[in-house]
Amino acid sequence: MNWNKDKSILLTQIGTAFFTLLLLALDIACYWAVSWFVQLRGLDRGSVWYFTATVYACSVFAWPLLWSLWTLLAAIRRGEVFTAENVRRLRVVSWCCVGAALICLVSAFYYPSFLLITAAAGFMSLIVRVVKNVFQQALAMKDELDLTV
Repeated sequence: MNWNKDKSILLTQIGTAFFTLLLLALDIACYWAVSWFVQLRGLDRGSVWYFTATVYACSVFAWPLLWSLWTLLAAIRRGEVFTAENVRRLRVVSWCCVGAALICLVSAFYYPSFLLITAAAGFMSLIVRVVKNVFQQALAMKDELDLTV
């Protein structure tokens, strides 16, 4: 199989679509999934509401994150890479990671394992910020080059 950038972008779009479907399924079946998890872990049944609130609060950030990724990939597929809109999309992704990290940090007060998700989301935010800064610098260089030609 001859791997190229178009196939890589397609694979990433498929992954994004897959996670979008998973998020939709979780939003629809949240109460059932949380109830199952609480029972499996032997937690107090009253914590179902805390977990449900955490899932839905994180979902508020997950939807714009997935949409921003989808539109970023579509723009890159069209050859629009170093644009102000893509920098904005990466900024949205980064702040969505920060939002989810903060929600999980608060949720760690009732379930300490959320600290792992807090760390992962915070680290992901940092990585996306670096990529965003690279895009922003490349955009500035591209604009400068366009003025000299």
